[in-house]
Amino acid sequence: MIKVGVVGGTGYTGVELLRLLAGHPLVELSLITSRSELGKSVADIYPNLRNVVDLQFSLPDTEALAECDLVFFATPNAVAMKQVPELLEKGVRVIDLSADFRLHDAQEWAQWYGEQHACPELLEQAVYGLPEVNRATIKEANILANPGCYPTAVQLGFLPLLQNGLVSCDSLVADAKSGVSGAGRQASVGSLLCEASESLKAYAVPGHRHLPEIRQGLKQIVGAEVGLTFVPHLIPMIRGIHATLYAELNVEPEDLQSLYENCYADEPFVDVMPQGSHPETRSVRGSNHCRIAVHRPQQGNRVVVLSVIDNLVKGAAGQALQNMNIMFGFPEEMGIGAIALMP
Repeated sequence: MIKVGVVGGTGYTGVELLRLLAGHPLVELSLITSRSELGKSVADIYPNLRNVVDLQFSLPDTEALAECDLVFFATPNAVAMKQVPELLEKGVRVIDLSADFRLHDAQEWAQWYGEQHACPELLEQAVYGLPEVNRATIKEANILANPGCYPTAVQLGFLPLLQNGLVSCDSLVADAKSGVSGAGRQASVGSLLCEASESLKAYAVPGHRHLPEIRQGLKQIVGAEVGLTFVPHLIPMIRGIHATLYAELNVEPEDLQSLYENCYADEPFVDVMPQGSHPETRSVRGSNHCRIAVHRPQQGNRVVVLSVIDNLVKGAAGQALQNMNIMFGFPEEMGIGAIALMP
């Protein structure tokens, strides 16, 4: 049994994290912080947690958090980096669900996030929490950077092709679509029902903040820089990500279906669909699974990979618990084995 604290428990990622932690048999939720909702009952803000989480929101006090074995940060970018160093000094392990520790280069982080990093010396120490790639280092991590939602779907989709050197690394394309919950819970005109419903739009085409994270992850896989065009889209649904990935073959593959099946055969949360499949976002809604299908249209030179996840689960809170399980030696599927919701 471990004591866990959550900093920033009022956003969509935060409440998903609380829902999953509350059902984990080896976790004691010790405190949940929020400056804006200080003193209010968690269950009053999120009625789905009534009779499950009996805590009030408190201030993010370092001394109180230091009593925990693990602290999750489900905060906006540039918040965790100001408090993490002191927690690490006190021997607390940290999983950060924001982008504060995902990039290894402090200058690149500043370029994409608009301010100087508060603790650049920790960026190299932080372990990037994509279990399918970094399971061994995750186990020993004291500070873990939980991957973003788009980067999770894109990297898992490209991984088998790049690991086996089958495709050109300078012409990768990721066309990805996300539900509105990916924009967070804060008030925003673009997230209003009348604005987002019955409409589909691309955004951040010149450059999205997840682009350097994806490039960094793919570079780790192939050992060299990759050329990636990444175009995200907002789609009128609450949750889910669908990434359609394109790559050009540079060798003649024997069997792409078997390649993917063998690559993910031992991965509990990656499901390679039967040949010819078209996975749907609803098939992973509320679950920690990534479902993937690989196609080679007309047996030509282009590979098309379809990768779907729930952006709040495998793309955020569920993957964070998967990483927690690895870090503390718990069964990897504990607390996150829920079947997807249908309809």
